[in-house]
Amino acid sequence: MSKTVHPPLQPSLPAIPGNPLHSHVISISMPNSPAKFQMEQAKKVSFQPQKVGEDPEGPIAQNSLTTSFNFARKKSRKQAKSFSQPIPTGNSYAEAMASGVVPNAPDNRSDGGNKVKDRNYAYFKTRSGKLEHQLSRFRGKPQERDSEAVNPREHEIESLPAGRYFDALQGPELEILRDSEELVLPNDKQWPFLLRFPISCFGMCLGVGSQAVLWKTLAQTPSMEFLHVPDIINLVLWCVGLLTQITVFVVYTLKCIFYFEAVRREYDHPVRVNFFFAPWIACMFLAIGVPPHITTTLHPAIWCVFMTPILCLELKIYGQWMSGGSRRLSQVANPSNYLAVVGNFVGALLGATTGWKEGAIFFFAVGLAHYLVLFVTLYQRLPTNEALPKELHPVFFLFIAAPSVASVAWEKIQGNFGYVSKIAYFISLFLYTSLVVRLNFFRGFRFSVAWWAYTFPMTGAAVATIKYSNEVRHPITQSLAVVLSFIASLTVFSLLLTTILHAFVWGTLFPNDISIAITHKKRKTKKNKKSAGGKKDTILSKLSL
Repeated sequence: MSKTVHPPLQPSLPAIPGNPLHSHVISISMPNSPAKFQMEQAKKVSFQPQKVGEDPEGPIAQNSLTTSFNFARKKSRKQAKSFSQPIPTGNSYAEAMASGVVPNAPDNRSDGGNKVKDRNYAYFKTRSGKLEHQLSRFRGKPQERDSEAVNPREHEIESLPAGRYFDALQGPELEILRDSEELVLPNDKQWPFLLRFPISCFGMCLGVGSQAVLWKTLAQTPSMEFLHVPDIINLVLWCVGLLTQITVFVVYTLKCIFYFEAVRREYDHPVRVNFFFAPWIACMFLAIGVPPHITTTLHPAIWCVFMTPILCLELKIYGQWMSGGSRRLSQVANPSNYLAVVGNFVGALLGATTGWKEGAIFFFAVGLAHYLVLFVTLYQRLPTNEALPKELHPVFFLFIAAPSVASVAWEKIQGNFGYVSKIAYFISLFLYTSLVVRLNFFRGFRFSVAWWAYTFPMTGAAVATIKYSNEVRHPITQSLAVVLSFIASLTVFSLLLTTILHAFVWGTLFPNDISIAITHKKRKTKKNKKSAGGKKDTILSKLSL
């Protein structure tokens, strides 16, 4: 007579090998983290015994192990059943605490905004996404995808219309953000150095290079022999100018390599675009002011190298002035446009120095035509033009640059300081005097590196006065040449001292470059919406009356 034996339900009894009566293990599903405990309390839990081992001698007993236990009958039977799963090895919460990374932690969520802001710098880099992806793959780092990654199109790193810069910015160089505007980069912390290094830094090269030309002219002009100027001053200033030019050129080349989008924003800027002529003008100043200890003749190839990029920029910018689009001259005209014209006269001076007078006359004619158009546009201020901000007054010194350099260039082409040179010189002298008598016109402005670009017009006026005093020798002309040379040198020395203080003492020489981080469209404020709604209400009330 067979006797049926039911297995006990105690899970703590050990299993005996060879015995069909073995214990059953009940597995209970637990949440991986305490945060999910409350969410799973409302679910129905079902327990089902699992077999722990295989016993070849007891198949009958194995077939009988089909007992299931359900302790969640109190709730509705319409709910879906949730079957248990074996508990995974290890403790997930302990491992998370040991590694320091807790999933769904509130601290990690709060840092998302900061990570997005830090990631915005990459949008100004040159092909940053592909480059970083290749570098991380080369280093063997895993590729992580951030769910909070921001689309670069949201920050609109694209070409901006010229009028947008005038609407969003103010200041001497359109570098101060208006109160109603916002930036695409965080302004509460310092940006990378290359992003803070503007193209206007080449103004320092213009100031120092033009001083080398001034002191070379003082030392070699017969009418200034009573000063007994040594040639060593010209040599020292030329070496300082060359060192400054190399340093600024290398740094800005690195910016072009790593942050090309920022360079493109500067090229779209209505004021900054004119400073792209500055590197080549500074190089020509160094070529003209080379000390006689180094060389006394210049090869025409030097003139070709420096004038080629200027010609390319002129074809682009002058074409925009005439095209009638958003960057036509009547729309973007400001005194800094004289930098785009002065390059022609400096190139004519260098071409005549090297012996290529035909090329010198060509660029002199191009510069003269565009100078007359620009001079009339800025002087007349057509009704279609927006009024220049009051903070743009220091750039009016660039009015002096073109006629003064043109007088010296034509003197080199013709061989003497003739009538054409005198006419250009008298125009620059009158403009110089009209600006000097209005000292209050240039007070109360914050220092900027771009102010260096306003020193070489004073130096150009001094050089033209020295040439004129050599043609018309008189104590008055000689005294005027000495006074203007002293003012130009004093201005450069003052700016040099101020630049050193801002760079090494106060640390404010390169603040965040606000002008490259403006948005494509103006931010809509709630005040504007409320005011618009109020205007609609008043109009409706008037119509009802």
